[in-house]
Amino acid sequence: MSEKKSKWKSFIADVSWFIKEIFKIYSSQSSYFSKKRIESGIAFVIAEWGMIYYMISKIDTLSSVELFTWASIQFCAAGYIISQIQKEKRVASYDTTTVEPEPVKEE
Repeated sequence: MSEKKSKWKSFIADVSWFIKEIFKIYSSQSSYFSKKRIESGIAFVIAEWGMIYYMISKIDTLSSVELFTWASIQFCAAGYIISQIQKEKRVASYDTTTVEPEPVKEE
């Protein structure tokens, strides 16, 4: 019984931490999560649902060209999001690995 209570307390603590970190995104405090990634993820999900809804509602009348166009837009959106995430990772890793050059000694 106490094991169930400790799991429940751990779950509540994790949810509490998650909610606090989400609120920190839009405050002046530093957050575990990236504001850009959260916002781009939400935008991507909204765009995906719109595209899926469009395809489901028009599937009976879509021509092969329209289906190809729909798939191309899907791949472009996914590729854009992935490239933005990778670009952000490269910039972040560059910022943490740069070493200041040593000053040149004049003789």
